[in-house]
Amino acid sequence: MTPTIVLPVMIGGLYAAGVYLLLDRSLTRVLLGFLLLGNATNLLLLSTGGPSGLAPILGYSDAEEINDPLPQALVLTAIVITFGISAFLLAIIHRSWRLARNEVVGTDEEDRRVAARRATDADELDPDDLAPEDRAAMHADSLPADLEELADDVDLPAGRGAP
Repeated sequence: MTPTIVLPVMIGGLYAAGVYLLLDRSLTRVLLGFLLLGNATNLLLLSTGGPSGLAPILGYSDAEEINDPLPQALVLTAIVITFGISAFLLAIIHRSWRLARNEVVGTDEEDRRVAARRATDADELDPDDLAPEDRAAMHADSLPADLEELADDVDLPAGRGAP
């Protein structure tokens, strides 16, 4: 049997269409893109099994004629995973439609504000330069003036074994 180029081209086309649909803001198109990616993965896994053979049952046929059952088991697992994630995405689409009567993900203004900020490494930040509400907990400004309150020393009563 000679290999053909049809199956790899079909797998590549399904992956390309799936990734293209995943990058859209419409949740329905994201779901369709995920389904296309799942089908492309199933075809890829089945193509790794090699040429078709007989059922993998001992005593039914010779060992050379038996088909590899591992890709088939992986495809069944991929089908279950795709079904579960698709059900979850459908629930998100339904919830979005019920709440906002729209299933398109909008632009988040906070994301735009963060993206427009100057890139600053966390190591370059000085906590003293930050506004008090942005400072980390237990910064010097947030500590009480009387540090005795934070001490964990406890006066132990003099008893047995105490010097």
